[in-house]
Amino acid sequence: MRLHLTHPSLLVELGRLLRGRGYAFISVTPATHRRVNRRPENAWAQDLRGVFGWSRSYRDGVLPPEIDALLVDAGLRDETDQAGGHGHRARVRASTVGRRLYFHSAWPTDDADAVFFGPDTYRYLAALRRALASDLIRRPVRRAVDIGGGAGPGAIELALCCPGATVYSTDINDDALALTAINAELNGATQVIPCRSNLLDGVDGHFDLIMSNPPYILDAHELPYRHGGGEHGAELSIRIVKAGLARLHPGGSLLLYTGVAIVDGQDRFLDAVRPMLDEACEEWRYEELDPDIFGGQLDCEGYEQVERIAAVWLHAVKRG
Repeated sequence: MRLHLTHPSLLVELGRLLRGRGYAFISVTPATHRRVNRRPENAWAQDLRGVFGWSRSYRDGVLPPEIDALLVDAGLRDETDQAGGHGHRARVRASTVGRRLYFHSAWPTDDADAVFFGPDTYRYLAALRRALASDLIRRPVRRAVDIGGGAGPGAIELALCCPGATVYSTDINDDALALTAINAELNGATQVIPCRSNLLDGVDGHFDLIMSNPPYILDAHELPYRHGGGEHGAELSIRIVKAGLARLHPGGSLLLYTGVAIVDGQDRFLDAVRPMLDEACEEWRYEELDPDIFGGQLDCEGYEQVERIAAVWLHAVKRG
């Protein structure tokens, strides 16, 4: 379901009110979210975190009046009926990373145009901060792009770390682009530019830094925010490496966080991109950040030969 964010300034105001009240929420995996919300005591939201973090229905009087009014005026409050009576439900969620607050789609994210935010986002941002402080950043970051930026956390984090950079956040999802603009304003990242683009076809020129946290799951429903295509979900990540290396300035960095299927001990993604990296890069580093994520996916069709899914990080420097 499209969010239809026709009043973005109201969502910015809502974010400031939440932050002023000390709101904080760490987004968990969908499986954890489902388990926690199934507990009987969590049938109804009792506070801001229940409404905007756990996406629970809430009764009148739970939200401060000014916050509830903003949801209504922004067209982001739905009516619900469940055991216990009639209530309301916010159509957006708000997650925090340190002092920053990001709006994204409400749980569950079952729609094709959902804008996802979860544990991968936190790993991505942590890896990005480490990379920016490393010796592999060989040239000043003046022009950068986050491919498939979603709600914009990667682009916003980069922009705040590199205040002299213009940072494009690209996506094929209009809701993602609208949320990026809202989140950028809310977090003071004025140099972030949302841009509709498939890979890099919507932006021209070359970049000092290209980054991405793409979908990497082989999803039966082919939800855009989850489905990475063939090669057990690695197809999109492989395409990003190829496109990114072609559009980097000499000495520029390609940063990629993705998940890879390990089959009989072999990393098929690394096998596919290694020749490209060896040919185009003066140096590249590759590491497993987490050896075993999304274990439940191994029960799904297409994963019969996969023994684990690993979260990996690639930092490649374009040869001069």
